[in-house]
Order: sequence, then C-alpha cells, then structure tokens
Amino acid sequence: MIVRRLEERSMVGMTLIEVLVALAIVAITLSAGIKAAGGLTLNAQRVADLTVGQWCIENQLFALKANATFPDVGDSEFKCQQLGREFKGKQAVRPTVNANNFRRIEVQVLDEEGQSVVKVITVLPRP
Repeated sequence: MIVRRLEERSMVGMTLIEVLVALAIVAITLSAGIKAAGGLTLNAQRVADLTVGQWCIENQLFALKANATFPDVGDSEFKCQQLGREFKGKQAVRPTVNANNFRRIEVQVLDEEGQSVVKVITVLPRP
C-alpha cells in the first residue's frame, strides 16, 4: 500500500524538464508574435506616409492644372505640409515627343530624412 501511494504521487506532477520545455515553447511563440506586431506597426506607418505623400503630389499636380499655363521644362522643388509634417518635393518637367502640346511631369515627395515616399509620373496637356 505504501509503494502504491508513492507511485501515484510521482505520476501526478510534471518534472522540471517538462516545465522548462513548456516555458521555452511559450517564449518562442511570444517572441514571434511580438516581431509580427512590430512589422505591422512599421507597415501602418509606411501606409500613412504613402497616403500623405500622395496628397502632396495631387496638390502639386492640381496647382499646375489650375494655373492654366503650360509649364516650362526644368526642375524645381516645393514643400508640402500635411498632418503637422513638412515634406520636401521635387518636380521635373520634361518635353514629350509632341512637345508643343504635352509635358511629362515627374513629381516625387521626400520625407524629413530625404527618403523617397512616393513618385508619380504623368503627362500634362496644353491648357
């Protein structure tokens, strides 16, 4: 009877090695989850920057269209403030094959560190 109670008692709990293995599995799983969450945060910031950069480009292109003048060929820079941040922009106007009627407009928006956020190339007709 005493032997039987010792056998039952030893089978009830988990050994230290089993507990350590379980903790290692949980730690690996949690670290993978934290890494994935960090990636989602960076992706959300990138999407926000891309959206704001697109607004800047749309504003710049609208200003060219609303000006009702044919833009001269050349490079220029502009600034755009959106959502409390200031973005730098570069605009390049190039001639096309039909230079009398169309201009190729390349607009690029850069963030505060000078990294490219978004670039759009379009063709603008003579007004």
